[in-house]
Amino acid sequence: MSGPAKYFIVEADAMPEIFRKVAEAKRLLETGEERTVNRAVQAVNISRSAFYKYKDAVRPFHDMLHGRIVTFQVLLRDEPGILSGVLNVLSGTGMNILTINQNIPVNGCAVVTMTAETSALRDSLEDVVDHASRGPGVLKCEILAG
Repeated sequence: MSGPAKYFIVEADAMPEIFRKVAEAKRLLETGEERTVNRAVQAVNISRSAFYKYKDAVRPFHDMLHGRIVTFQVLLRDEPGILSGVLNVLSGTGMNILTINQNIPVNGCAVVTMTAETSALRDSLEDVVDHASRGPGVLKCEILAG
């Protein structure tokens, strides 16, 4: 069994060209400049097998500066200030709230889905969920993804 992953910061000109091309193909796909892997790899002149071999291991440095993205789902009582309290708890931990989606309340409860970037997180995610769950009017708080 191998140990934890190791990472290196390497100047682009010093690394094999295939890594730069894989990163460029990923960028083309992420920005929508190319819609399929086949077209992206053709644009950078690499094989699909090379792309799939390295795609999960190659990232531009600016991507590494950002933390994980976590999606929370919270069930709240439909009362003024409840959502504000949850947002204060989350932002107070160092999270950067990226999106908030609140459904129309049904039976006095509303489901809110929030996405947050966690690079500056000062607590564990478990502690954050526990703290948010104990807030007034919070019926349930859980991590959906991340």
